[in-house]
Amino acid sequence: MEITITTPALLFPAVTFLLVAYTNRFLALGSRIRNLHDRYHDQPDEILLAQIASLRRRVVLIRNMQACGVGGLFLCVFCILVLFAGWIQLGQVIFAASLFLFLASLGISLREIFLSMEALNLELRNMEEQSLKRKKKI
Repeated sequence: MEITITTPALLFPAVTFLLVAYTNRFLALGSRIRNLHDRYHDQPDEILLAQIASLRRRVVLIRNMQACGVGGLFLCVFCILVLFAGWIQLGQVIFAASLFLFLASLGISLREIFLSMEALNLELRNMEEQSLKRKKKI
């Protein structure tokens, strides 16, 4: 495989959008955690505790996604410097390592998406249970 300075630079736009998406997920989770925390203090509930536990796992995953993404970007930049110095083989190894970090980041992201779906299912199940209780009272 032939690698030039522009090869790792091609990833910059995609990585930027990826990191922005990860940051947005982190901010949304932070807001959700604060909301659930307030709701739990007003009215403790097992469903809220389960959601908070899920959010704790998701925050850790998002931190790891961001770390792998930033590490991959760091290695891309470092790869450009190495290629600029003329060390093609080392540049190939560093670029491959950056791709593995990006793959790890995407894999962790997929896991976080599945956890997110579990949390939404908890919320939906709770809504359904409350709806059934109301119908039985009527």
